[in-house]
Amino acid sequence: MQHKRKIFLSACLGFGVSLIAMNAHAFQTSAPPEPAKFPAEGKIKYVERDSILEFKALPNYSEPDWVSEKFEKTGKLPPLKERLPEEPLVYKTGNMPDGIGVYGDTLRHVIGGRPEGWNYMAGQTQGWGGIDIALSECLTRTAPLFQVDAKDTQPLPNLAKSWEWSQDGHKLTMHLVKGAKWSDGVPFTSEDIMFYWEDGVVDPNVSPLGGGASPEAFGEGTTLTKIDDYTVEWTFKSAFPKQYLYTMAYPNFCPGPAHILKPQHPKYSKNTYNQFKNAFPPEYMNMPVMGAWAPVEYRPDDLIVLRRNPCYWKVDEKGHQLPYLDEIHYKLSTWADRDVQAVAGSGDFSNLEQPENFVASLKRAADEKAPARLAFGPRLIGYNLQMNFSGNGWGAPDEREQAIRELNRNQDFREAVTSAIDRKAVGDSLVKGPFTAIYPGGISSGTSFYDRNSTVYYPYDLEGAKAALAKVGLKDTDGDGFVNFPAGTAGGKNVEIVLLVNNTYTTDKSLAEGLVGQMAKLGLRVVLNSLDGNQRDDAHYGGRFDWLVRRNTTELASVVQNTEQLAPVGPRTSWNHRAPEGKQVDLMPFEKEMVDLVNRFIASQDNAERAELMKQYQRIYTQNLYTIGLTEYPGALIINKRFSNVPQGTPIFMFNWAEDSIMRERVWVAADKQGKYELFPQQLPGKPGDKGPID
Repeated sequence: MQHKRKIFLSACLGFGVSLIAMNAHAFQTSAPPEPAKFPAEGKIKYVERDSILEFKALPNYSEPDWVSEKFEKTGKLPPLKERLPEEPLVYKTGNMPDGIGVYGDTLRHVIGGRPEGWNYMAGQTQGWGGIDIALSECLTRTAPLFQVDAKDTQPLPNLAKSWEWSQDGHKLTMHLVKGAKWSDGVPFTSEDIMFYWEDGVVDPNVSPLGGGASPEAFGEGTTLTKIDDYTVEWTFKSAFPKQYLYTMAYPNFCPGPAHILKPQHPKYSKNTYNQFKNAFPPEYMNMPVMGAWAPVEYRPDDLIVLRRNPCYWKVDEKGHQLPYLDEIHYKLSTWADRDVQAVAGSGDFSNLEQPENFVASLKRAADEKAPARLAFGPRLIGYNLQMNFSGNGWGAPDEREQAIRELNRNQDFREAVTSAIDRKAVGDSLVKGPFTAIYPGGISSGTSFYDRNSTVYYPYDLEGAKAALAKVGLKDTDGDGFVNFPAGTAGGKNVEIVLLVNNTYTTDKSLAEGLVGQMAKLGLRVVLNSLDGNQRDDAHYGGRFDWLVRRNTTELASVVQNTEQLAPVGPRTSWNHRAPEGKQVDLMPFEKEMVDLVNRFIASQDNAERAELMKQYQRIYTQNLYTIGLTEYPGALIINKRFSNVPQGTPIFMFNWAEDSIMRERVWVAADKQGKYELFPQQLPGKPGDKGPID
């Protein structure tokens, strides 16, 4: 049976269609239609990269008076200067839109995710919505780069305060922030970096939360060694691969506290990997962090509260220890409710990313008395239909699933699917007006690397799509309106495709439901597997899907962030084509071309060459339908008007989400505008594992 099925699929599905053969296909392609103008888009004020921050010692430092009075003077905390690094990270006043701030107040978030726990390194989600960004700090930082001109763009220093390349470009020496401490006062050193690398990134049984922290994400054969407590050295096979500095930013190289995590790791204990992952459930309070706030309260299905980190290692130019805000809330509700509460003023912050809420939010924000302001950015939010391309066992497919994957790997089948999608109707089903644009897939139109003339678009052609299915050998043999597998393949039953979708996002579900209807017209039976965020991620990363609807991540919105995820350059870099343990990715010919282009882009130091490489990449990606684009649209930042130091034109998604882009640690509220929202006023995080903060 298996042998016969493979003979059929090899003969009828025609793997590895070349670009020359593609010209013989009946579909007429073109560049995508010009998107409608969007006058509501905010304008970014560009600055020099070096104007944002620097590392230096200041003559004096200060903190909130209540911290000094209640904790430092009573001996509960060491003096502030001992809690700060030798040279703190200093935010420059000239880059602060509203200047030096004052202490106090709360930033109230509403999120739809639910936390699994605090072990980010082992893949536990904190519920998304900016919690992990508030807790974690990474070697480099990229989110604020949205305001830096492209010619000046390279990652900002962060936990790595500086670095230099060897003469031949194969070694990179990184210097860590000397004297920085975790929120519980334990020194941050290279031991934290090495534990994250050796027992997280390199350990095949551990998958850090970001999804891109695999060894190959930092280059094949890359090694990391400790030089001393505050110095580490990278060794790369290629010369001057500066692209990996972006990979060292959120979410891929954000180390956890080795002094807390290491004793639970199977390498150093009798725990299983599952026990290690779940050793720090959401009820575990005061988890040590390098971020500006630490978790002090968790109420299941209700609320998470973070309080200021007394050892935070960043200051303003007057020496005020950051953050300015004392407390952060995360109400555990729904993603749609997040927008509603932010517009109404009962929440303070939202990334307006679900287009179903655009019109109502715009109308409410237009009122002069509205508590929140709303600013749209460029079209950087896109959705793709991703097909599982693994033919060699990722996710342990059964006979039907394997047959679907072999269809997925066929160019004619993919052309049939993409040509059966009415993208104008897809966009209009989400929101009317000039918001959505036809999106063929690939690089986002909102990034500087996008080239419309290098983008191949398959217009809507349902009859042509049906003819392509017949060419593949799929016909409706039982008269029920759906095509069948040939006799001898998956029992000759209907071609049934299981579509994985994130159940917690309205937009994802709407797009998936629309696909079910449009594919039914083509003759494909699509069944939804709607899972909540954590379960959906497990199914995705485990390869247990035929197709999935997925919102784009940073590699398509910025290109220079997480670039290795643009193609299957390693067994765990691609979102839809990975290899099972111990095997290599079974690349199709066009994927090999993509891998080569991505590797050349990473190695290139020439901006003109890099732009040309991405044009070639975009053409191969969209012509061969590496993924199938659905729609793209802008997002908007909603933030309460009482907050200061929010940069003009902040996109909600480019290098990262707006929670990181606005640099919440330097956001502040004028004294006369502060609300009484704090649940734990004048309290600080307690000891790791203790319940709640300390007074």
